[in-house]
Amino acid sequence: MSNRALSRRDFIKLAGAGGITAAAGMAGCAAPKPSRSGDAARVVVVGGGPGGASAAKYLKLYEPNLEVTLIEPKRAYYTCFGGNWYLGGFRDLETLRHDYRALEYRHGVQVIHDKAIDLDAPGYQVKTENSGDISYDKLVVAPGIDFDYGDIEGLSSADVEAIPHAWEGGKQYAVLRSQLLEMEDGGTFILCAPPDPFRCPPGPYERASLVAHYLKENKPKSKILVLDEKDSFSKQGLFEEAWKELYGDMIEWVPAEEGGSLSRVSVSERKVFTDGGEQEHKGDVINVVPPQKAGRIAQQMGLTDADGWCPIDQVTFESKIHDDVYVIGDACVADPMPKSGHVANNHAKVVAVSIINSLMGREQMEPTTVNTCYSLAAPDWGFTVAHVFEHRDGEIHSVEGAGGLSPADESRGFRAREADFAPAWYAAITKDIFR
Repeated sequence: MSNRALSRRDFIKLAGAGGITAAAGMAGCAAPKPSRSGDAARVVVVGGGPGGASAAKYLKLYEPNLEVTLIEPKRAYYTCFGGNWYLGGFRDLETLRHDYRALEYRHGVQVIHDKAIDLDAPGYQVKTENSGDISYDKLVVAPGIDFDYGDIEGLSSADVEAIPHAWEGGKQYAVLRSQLLEMEDGGTFILCAPPDPFRCPPGPYERASLVAHYLKENKPKSKILVLDEKDSFSKQGLFEEAWKELYGDMIEWVPAEEGGSLSRVSVSERKVFTDGGEQEHKGDVINVVPPQKAGRIAQQMGLTDADGWCPIDQVTFESKIHDDVYVIGDACVADPMPKSGHVANNHAKVVAVSIINSLMGREQMEPTTVNTCYSLAAPDWGFTVAHVFEHRDGEIHSVEGAGGLSPADESRGFRAREADFAPAWYAAITKDIFR
């Protein structure tokens, strides 16, 4: 790298999957300042999801002289995005599985499969369950989400086998899929959508669509009831257009103002109660997506505020609570950016540059970042939203007139073409994260 901060133009070139070669080429002569121990500067990343894995990879791509360590207990990561395609019956769960071998053997990241349990911020150490204390010069925390069952009477995290949330990849999706397979034709699938903010804002409505696709093909007498904590939702017009065209009256959406807000669950009776307990709904399969907050390790590390999320400097992603600790992905307060896998991947690239500039004593950049989100209402019916963001004056701002939403009232051919783009986007983003 040269002795200047990465320019905005440089960063945009590097921000996408096509920027990997360019990123490697820009790393070069100047090495980061040595750590307090006198060795190469060490960056530790906690969490191996889209944000953490991307951060570890891009730190090494942007500056190979860094020592980068990723702490992640799982040997493989199942993406949450793409999981609804599995529930709809047209994607195998194992195709959503990604490991960390490329990070280790291609990019030189040290991967420790262990659980981070606490932070000694003054001592610059991460405490782990089995690997002792791990020292860092800079720390990136990508903890994902945790679930808050506190306001749902009758339901706790112990009930996830009976009433799954399926809002984390892997096993929970398999549990929900199994329940759908076992449901009788003519049964009712109830989906309780969470309040804002939460991971993947269009996710519950894509799920309702693709469960409807599965039921229409296999159990056409069945019904779907979406009970919502909100009065509107992401891509609402596009979803409702698809529901009417594809599924008729199979899907019913009940907003909060009409009694959709969840109050209580009876696990044994398979019932949910809404509207302050006034309305009762019985389901054969019940999928409650609870309110969310930053992942548990962020709470244990003291990185969260009273709302349960992690406040950050929105230009550099450095924590407002601990120096030299950075928080990215779903856990951080990065409004107006949504909580999505694509956004976490962009956060990672910003934080990689922020850390390298800080270690080298360079001026920080004010980047431009993006989000792209594909949703499927059926295997051949898709639409998308794209956003562009500026990071300036310590805050994130949407770029007026940039990005956009798929148009309404388009042809089936148009929707089919957008549906074809979705798996290509999935392949590109997961390659950028894990390969």
